Amino acid sequence: MGDAAATGEAFDGVQLALLSNRLDGVVKKMANTLLRTGRSGVLNMARDFSCCIVTADHHLLTATESLPIHVLSGPDIMARWMCEVHPDLKRGDAFLHNSPYHGCSHPADHTILVPVMDDAGVHRFTLAAKAHQADIGNSIPTTYHARARDLYEEGALIFPAVRVQRDYENIDDIIRMCRMRIRVPDQWWGDYLAMIGAARIGERELSALAEDVGWDRLDAFAKQYFDYSEARMAAALSELPAGTASHFSTHDPIPGTPEEGVKIKVCVTVDPDAARVHVDLRDNPDAMPCGLNLSEACSRTAAMVGVFNSIDHSVPKNAGAFRCIDVDLREDCIVGIPRHPTSCSAATTNVADRVSNSVQASMAKISEEIGLAECGASSPPAAAVVSGVNPETGKPYINQVFLGRTNGAASAHTDAWWTIGHVGNAGMCFLDSVELDELRLPIYVHARGFMADSEGAGRNCGAPQGFAIYGPRVGSMSLVYNSDGTINGPKGVRGGLNAANAGQEKRTANGREEEVPRVGQITLDAGELIVSRSCGGGGFGLPCERDPEQVRIQVAEGFVSRARAREVYGVVLDDSGEVSVTETEALRAEMIE
Repeated sequence: MGDAAATGEAFDGVQLALLSNRLDGVVKKMANTLLRTGRSGVLNMARDFSCCIVTADHHLLTATESLPIHVLSGPDIMARWMCEVHPDLKRGDAFLHNSPYHGCSHPADHTILVPVMDDAGVHRFTLAAKAHQADIGNSIPTTYHARARDLYEEGALIFPAVRVQRDYENIDDIIRMCRMRIRVPDQWWGDYLAMIGAARIGERELSALAEDVGWDRLDAFAKQYFDYSEARMAAALSELPAGTASHFSTHDPIPGTPEEGVKIKVCVTVDPDAARVHVDLRDNPDAMPCGLNLSEACSRTAAMVGVFNSIDHSVPKNAGAFRCIDVDLREDCIVGIPRHPTSCSAATTNVADRVSNSVQASMAKISEEIGLAECGASSPPAAAVVSGVNPETGKPYINQVFLGRTNGAASAHTDAWWTIGHVGNAGMCFLDSVELDELRLPIYVHARGFMADSEGAGRNCGAPQGFAIYGPRVGSMSLVYNSDGTINGPKGVRGGLNAANAGQEKRTANGREEEVPRVGQITLDAGELIVSRSCGGGGFGLPCERDPEQVRIQVAEGFVSRARAREVYGVVLDDSGEVSVTETEALRAEMIE
């Protein structure tokens, strides 16, 4: 690489790959810092965070191993806003940003922005370390307040690129304000230090890389890598069939929304000749008096998630590839560009999932060779924010648990990724360790697992339901959750069947099950349990076209009953559990007729 660095020549393929991997390595080191040093379980167990590098002119360069809903759009807008309100950037600056009106995904995603400066004081890149918080000072103990009528009822502290470090030193006024407002100040402080540490690790590593190859060569690499990524994206789109399709996906009703729910419409056009895909989100309801509204970042990202889920997975996810995607939004729309003080508290999950699902289902309608069915909806009580005071220690606690949800949808070519969590995080969030949750919190996990006969049946199958049953071991525990999919579950495509809907009940100390709200806050006392069932995921293609051997395996493993194998898939098993070929062929012939 030395000759090219000296002469300013274009990078060859090997040099391009080497620098791409070195920049990915910078982001991976940032992410590892957050994972290893984060104080809350949201970070150090569930891995609900993302890191990325943005160019000085505000284009996403790399966000390897990040949650898509955090980074495809948003870091570019946040970095631009940082430069707009702080034109005097200096080395050693750091900014806290979580404003959904200025590029952040939602207020719970505290983001540290660090401008990377060269020795001459020129701004070269921006680093972002984004970490979902267990508490941000909301009016109720959660960072997902779906029923909040506006930002004021939500109660979140909003930081629109507020400087929190100068000359590498904290600005204590901001720190004191956060510690006074947030319910678990020491936990937040630990997470803040983890974010700062991640961003400073990135700054150090990126500066070392620049010392090796030169800042100007890094800028030249970014330009060429964007062109390469655009070419890869164009090639992937040129292989798709031309067409236009629409799809509706309906979020369950909650207070502040219509009685029939929130119907999200997406129109997708694929133009392989122009190597473009166009997603129109404008024909949707205005922003609503609730916390389901999307930020601009989540509106754009949710659309792009559905596109990237439907094409060659090896296409780089950066600003170069984004040049081939057009997303139409309008202001003051529930899936558009919100106006202050519209609440975007749950912007990363519920309605965003409906957008991504509608895009990938529309792609499947264009061709049976692309796209996916609908992934299951977010966010059941198994992903609740739990809080209270531990009577054994006298100390307050608050954290989001990730105990059991599946939601994965079938694609044109494969069965579902069962534990994707939800379509927007692409499986990057981990499920909690039961043992560690029980050590850290006064919580008892009674059971978790999968529900039989709940998958979205198809030629390729969606995930079955995941379930979790848990409650406080001692004392009382508040749970706040926003369960969608209880009424409008995930739909299959191309003849694939719908998956099981979500559900939740409270189990009293004497074993009686009681109805609980789909969305809101409940309290459990010691001995009581919440029973949480996530959605499954939709199927792709006719179930009677599924490989009978795959159905046999599902039955043998206990995920599909013999009766369902026969009635839904048309597969007959003999007394030994093997496929009866003759009877299966005859039954499937009848089903097709």
